[in-house]
Amino acid sequence: MPAIRTARERAREELTREIKQEARRQLASAGAQQLSLRAVARELGMVSSALYRYFPSRDELLTALIMDAYTELGDAAEQALAATADAPARERWRALWQATRDWARANPHEFALIYGTPVPGYAAPKTTIEAAARLPLALLGLVREAPLNPTPPGPTPRGALPEQLTRLTATLAPGLPQHTLARAVSAWVQLIGLIGFELHGHLVGSFDPAADFFAWTAEQTADSLGL
Repeated sequence: MPAIRTARERAREELTREIKQEARRQLASAGAQQLSLRAVARELGMVSSALYRYFPSRDELLTALIMDAYTELGDAAEQALAATADAPARERWRALWQATRDWARANPHEFALIYGTPVPGYAAPKTTIEAAARLPLALLGLVREAPLNPTPPGPTPRGALPEQLTRLTATLAPGLPQHTLARAVSAWVQLIGLIGFELHGHLVGSFDPAADFFAWTAEQTADSLGL
């Protein structure tokens, strides 16, 4: 049976949710660099010392927002794959790409928080790694499960790349050709980069609106992987 939460626990959860909601509002209006515990407390009608019992520092509040953003994005990606579980791999690839873009367009400031310019003086703790990995692992998992058409190996890896590919393949995708792993990671980078360009207005005057270019890029990356 689920544990029965006390009234105090429920009140703490509700206030924590309100604090994060206000922080997200300030994230949208002023940006992550200007996020302030004092400003959040003021808007909620709290004294700063009371808010510090929930988030002892700005960095801890930022970490909570980052974890929420990665979790929401990971949920969106995994739900897209679950909803297309019986579909061909290429259709699932399209769905995953579209779900990522849809979440980012609905939450542009949260997307910028996790994939944009680093906040000066803030370093994300290792506790964020697992949540951050959910999207790329969803992409890679789809590639690993799918029947792939043969593709040319491409350029010969040089410098540090051979060792990096050997290590990552052994860790993340045993048995997957190294050039396929490299292309899967490249596809993830293209996905995040293209969305970032769109959200920050870098495609204005070229591929704006960006929906058709986004769809073309999804197909191009699927081709490179042999989906």
